[in-house]
Amino acid sequence: MMREWATVVAWQDGVATLHSEAKTSCNSCSARKGCGSAMLNKMGPKDAHVMTINSDKPLQPGQRIEIGIRESSLLGSALLVYMTPLIGLFVVAGLFQLLFQSDLAAACGALLGGVGGFIIAKGLSTLLGDREAFQPVILNITLPPDALRIEPVE
Repeated sequence: MMREWATVVAWQDGVATLHSEAKTSCNSCSARKGCGSAMLNKMGPKDAHVMTINSDKPLQPGQRIEIGIRESSLLGSALLVYMTPLIGLFVVAGLFQLLFQSDLAAACGALLGGVGGFIIAKGLSTLLGDREAFQPVILNITLPPDALRIEPVE
């Protein structure tokens, strides 16, 4: 199970809106100063993901929850997103090369196959994304921000 912590932004009628910051591996690597990826990471936008998840328990804004998703779902999604355009690229490029006997036709076929594969992957991901196996689940819920009060001892 892949795990990630998120912050509750809002909760209404059993649906929680969560905010999760995108993490990179640059924080755990020791080659930060000599790495081009670390420099690009600093220059690029700081991505944050906003998502909704069903929650039977009432949640308060600012509360932290741990969400998880199955590795098989994550790997299946990555396979769909990366392999479908690649397969489309090779199949249509080969088909155009066979039909037109031209490298220019093969290049055009590769472009069409890649774009077509991307469109197919996008359509399949909307169909598969509604399945329960692809939905994140709540694993842990922390205390609300106002649950603990520290009072000075006199």
